[in-house]
Amino acid sequence: MILTDIHCHILPGVDDGAPDMMVTKDMLDKMYDEGVRRIIATPHYRVGMFEPSIRSIQSSYLEVKNYARTIGKYGMMVKLGCEYHRDDNMVGNLQAHRRPTMAGSQYVLVEFSSMDSYLKIRSVVYEVVVGGFIPIIAHIERYPSIVEDPGVVADLIGLGALIQINADSMLGMDGRKCHKFCKYLMKREQVHFIGSDAHDLTERPSRLKECAVYVEKKWGWDTARRIFVKNPEKILNIEGEDDQI
Repeated sequence: MILTDIHCHILPGVDDGAPDMMVTKDMLDKMYDEGVRRIIATPHYRVGMFEPSIRSIQSSYLEVKNYARTIGKYGMMVKLGCEYHRDDNMVGNLQAHRRPTMAGSQYVLVEFSSMDSYLKIRSVVYEVVVGGFIPIIAHIERYPSIVEDPGVVADLIGLGALIQINADSMLGMDGRKCHKFCKYLMKREQVHFIGSDAHDLTERPSRLKECAVYVEKKWGWDTARRIFVKNPEKILNIEGEDDQI
């Protein structure tokens, strides 16, 4: 199975992910060895905390992209994205291309605050959709207002949102309650993507391969392929693939 990671922090020196190119190379090598062949790099953008310039992001991205091409026999595909922490200017910034979407598509990886109410999350999803984009809710299992009332996920999907959870959460590494919530969504086919959210090699490494094996064992090959292969291919606009989302 050719794995695609749509959420990781491999660009060196632009957020709290890889601090330098040496760590980035080690991360990419490890991910390649585990079967990851396509990556969307998603550096944080959060006002007052992570505000890397587009120039610095592009420079970092090109260095990573060029290295990734040399890995293994066929190399790795790396595309540029962004994990955008919601703010009042998000839609305008995306429309004006002041922040990248996911691989140049209409998909946007949106992060919320753990303090956000469900109504706030719903409102932002609506604004993003009306603005002409497709919101992917980043690590939805981190938001208490949703975890406490998981039935609302169906409403968010109905509005046009797609759902991403982290591999560590799916593997039960972020607590029992979080794991239970992830399994709840999986049983209802409400998970569209699983990302590594990898930041480094030690504290927050990629466990995407381990998670893919777990998902296949628990929910079957078709489900694993949909989440780790087919749905990401829609973001990457790879032709000749069935519509899975």
